[in-house]
Parts: sequence; C-alpha cells; structure tokens
Amino acid sequence: MARMTPSEAFVETLVANGVTDIFGIMGSAFMDAMDIFAPAGIRLVPVVHEQGAAHMADGYSRATGRHGVVIGQNGPGISNCVTAVAAAYWAHSPVVMITPETGTMGMGLGGFQEANQLPMFQEFVKYQGHVNNANRMAEFTGRCFDRAISEIGPTQLNIPRDYFYGDIDVEIPTPMRLDRGPGGETVLAEAVELLSKAKFPVILSGGGVVMADAVQDCVAFAERLGAPVVNSYLHNDSFPASHPLWAGPLGYQGSKAAMRLIEQADVVVALGSRLGPFGTLPQHGMDYWPKDAKIIQIDADHKMLGLVKKISVGIVADAGASARAMTARLGDKTLACDATRDARAATIKKEKDSWEAELDAWVHETDDFSQQMIAEAEKEDGNWMAPRQVLRELEKAMPPRAMVSTDIGNINSVANSYLRFEEPRSFFAPMSFGNCGYALPTMIGAKCAAPDRPAIAYAGDGAWAMSMTEIMTSVRHDIPVTAVVFHNRQWGAEKKNQVDFYGRRFVAGELDSPSFAGIAQSMGAEGVTVDRIEDVGAALKKAVDAQMNERKTTVIEVMCNRELGDPFRRDALSKPVRHLAKYKDYV
Repeated sequence: MARMTPSEAFVETLVANGVTDIFGIMGSAFMDAMDIFAPAGIRLVPVVHEQGAAHMADGYSRATGRHGVVIGQNGPGISNCVTAVAAAYWAHSPVVMITPETGTMGMGLGGFQEANQLPMFQEFVKYQGHVNNANRMAEFTGRCFDRAISEIGPTQLNIPRDYFYGDIDVEIPTPMRLDRGPGGETVLAEAVELLSKAKFPVILSGGGVVMADAVQDCVAFAERLGAPVVNSYLHNDSFPASHPLWAGPLGYQGSKAAMRLIEQADVVVALGSRLGPFGTLPQHGMDYWPKDAKIIQIDADHKMLGLVKKISVGIVADAGASARAMTARLGDKTLACDATRDARAATIKKEKDSWEAELDAWVHETDDFSQQMIAEAEKEDGNWMAPRQVLRELEKAMPPRAMVSTDIGNINSVANSYLRFEEPRSFFAPMSFGNCGYALPTMIGAKCAAPDRPAIAYAGDGAWAMSMTEIMTSVRHDIPVTAVVFHNRQWGAEKKNQVDFYGRRFVAGELDSPSFAGIAQSMGAEGVTVDRIEDVGAALKKAVDAQMNERKTTVIEVMCNRELGDPFRRDALSKPVRHLAKYKDYV
C-alpha cells in the first residue's frame, strides 16, 4: 500500500495498463489528474470534437490490439462520445471511456453540466465501473481496463469529479489477461470429424482472426484443407489477398467469387466470426449462403454461437488457438477433401479470375438512373468520374502496408469490392452501427498508434462534412494522414432508395458544397482536387509520399458523377402505400 491522491492512483493505474495516449478535450472535471499525465508518460491528444476523440481511441485500439482511451468534460463532453463508443462496441474494440461526472454533493440539483452518465452508455459498453468512493479509484480503473480486454469491447469508467482529490492508501492492481485456449476437447473432435469428411470446405475468416493476431494460423489451417477463404463483412484484412486461397469478402458490395465459392461448401468454418446478419445477406442478386452446409463456428463469446445461423458445432475459443489445434489434429490424416484439392484450386482460380474481369469491365453502373446521371455528368460536369473507375485506380495505387478506413455511404460501400490487404489491422469501418463521420478521426487514431504505416481515410461528401474539422487535430499535433473525399453532391445511399422505392422524389438528399480541398488548405493541410481519371493514382501516391516523408496531411477531393450502387437497406423498405387523397400521387 502506498499513500497517494486518487488522481495519482488513477494515473498510475493507467500507466500499469500501458497507456501512453489519451484522446479528448481538456476539462475542469479531471484537471487534477490531467496535470500529471505528462510526467507519467501520457500524451493527451486534444481534438476538435469529442465524437472524434472516441473514434480516434477506436482506431488506436484496432491498430494495436491494445486499449484505446478517451476522456472529456462531464455532461456535454461525455454525451458527445456516445455515437463513437457505439461504433467501437460493434467493432469489438477495447476502448475505455473515462467519464468524469458531476461532484457527489451536487448530484440531483440540476447544476452546471450535470447529467446521469451511466444510462447514456449502457447499451454500448461491456462493463460500467462507477467509482463510489475515492479509496476505490485504482480498483475500478483497473477493472475497466481488464474487462475491456476480457469482454472484447468498450467499458466505461465513471468518476465523480470530487473523487480525484484527497489522500488514500492504495495498491495499484496488476492487469489481468485471459487465456481462452483452443476450445473443449469434445467440440474440437466433432469439428475435425466433420472436416475429415468434407469435400468442399470453406473457411470464413472474421474479425476474431485479426483481434487474435491469428492470420498466419488461418493461413496454415486453410492450406492443410486446401480450402478457399472468404473474409467476413468489412474484415478484408483477415486473410492476405495475394494468397491463392483468398477469395474476397462476403456481404454488401462484396466479392462474387467469395459468394460463388461459399455457396458450394458442404462444411463452413466460421473462424472468429459472429456471422452477423448484415454480412450474410444476399448481394448482387445472389442468395449465396449454403443452405445444407454444416457450420462450425468459433467465437470468443459463447453468446454468439448459433445466434444468427444454425450451426453444427460451436467452439468458445481464441481463433488462433482453435485454428492451430484443428490443424494439428488434422495432421497427415487422409481427408475427403484431399482427393478434390486440385479441382478445388482450379475452381477458386476460375471464380477469382471471372470476378476480376467483371470488376475491370464494371466502369459504370447499368441501371436507368445511373445512365441518366452519366449523360448529365457529361453535359454539366465535363470530366467528372464514375465512382468504380476511381476506386479501381485507388486500389492500383495503394501503397504497401496501408491502413484504410471507410466511412458509411454509397461509394464507400462499393469500395468493399476493391480493398485488399496483406496484413491484419489494416481495414477500419464503422461495422454494424454504420455511423457517418467515422473514417477521418479513426484513421488519425490508427496513425497515432502506427506512425510507420500509411494512413488513408475514404469518405463521401456528406459524411466528410461531419468530421472534416479533425484535419486541424491532424495538423496541430503532427499526426499526418491522407483523406480521399468522394465529392458527388448527394447523400448517395439514401438517394438510391428514393430512386428505387419513391419515384425519384428527392427530399433532403442534395449536397452543394464548396471546395473541400480549399477548406483543407485553410486548416493547414494540403488540398488537391482531381477530376481526371488518369490523375487519381498519382494524386494518392504523392499524398502518401508527403505523409510518410514530409509529415503532411493531404485531402484529395475526387470529383465523381452521381452514379449509385445497389442500396444497402433493400430488406428494410417496400413500395409505398398511400390512403389519403392528398398523397395519391406519392406512390
């Protein structure tokens, strides 16, 4: 036991958990602790808006596998973080949200910046630690950090602001980490028995493979089976794209090769995936999920097993340990799939080649509305480019080891077909929460964690406007990134629904904007406008070179026409029905 103040106990517990960076905005609620961040080796990165801070903590966490930490002033500062913490929840990021609160003697009186902060986050955190006595500061702080790792998601540490002061006797807790292991003997044996009889096994590599640093374990497992590997939705970095067994991502705007291969499977191994409903919905007109296949699901959270898809075997395990265990058990046994290995390899190559050829030819969307937009663009906008053209050129110019974040929106969703990675912790998306304003701050956090890697954010003009002020954070604090803004003057995803379901009655979807490149320049960054397809790749390469060698942030404003890809909420909409006479024309 050592004598210290609660602020010192709080900071020393952060140090014990390896915290070196915290994102947020300074505030009086935690100023006593903030005063000793620097001598403790902790940098507070001041942001423009607290939502950006929580996204940065998420990006930091996903780039490292360690905690991301966010803090803000009680009341409005804390409430600004809710959306971003929800995104971290669905990304399974071990973010610790530190929420200083109104002092205990003022609670319930309606004082300045008072709010009941625990209910705000209860839907989106795995654990809520509320410091109810200053003597328990280190205990609750340590528990929030432990639970974020063990529960694989955000936690909240709520601290009444007067509990930072005083004198306490305290022992700083040692961090606890779980060893989940490969799974139980019985279920592993059942899984191997199914795999030994499989003629066309397919591995679905999910986010759990990335979080377990298990990509190479997945590679070895796939090679033993000769099984194609598909990425789960928005986890394109869960298997190296150059590997012959890689087939691409499932889900919205995913790979047709992956979909055609998994629909042939007689056994699917969902390795580190909850099999989320949005990531397995029909796409490209294909209801590809194999109806009669046996499903082996491995997840670190037992509550996910069999939740979305009917499974034959469920294994609660670390994805890497389980893959290693199954590979070892398969050993040199004679498997049914060994006899079909060469034919399966030929099928994999054929489907991938077909999909790549289709992407090469898929320059424009083919629906009537897009054809109209193409004609209008040629007449009004000159050389403005088709989104798929741009995405293909960006793919070709993507530097090695790049980290890429995508915001929500139509063009960003189409990017799922074009983003390929060789190493994990490279792809960052808002996952099932699907919030705008995600990409830029998340990539700033990732760059802070991995300064040796190129950091690139994709955003549409609508989502970009929600977060672009964080360019100032990037410039002020020397965290250089590259942002690609697809400027097509519309809320594309929702506009596509108005095309398909609401008679092209466009309400609130148009976005006439000034030059985003010019705005970037006013914030101290480089700003480039690109309106010719031959300049797209060169602009990205130049911006990344400036990021890595000159520590410059660049915003590349890409002028796109108004073509629109498939909607992502087709399942949630239907043709309108109107009963009142005054709405009779609105069908």
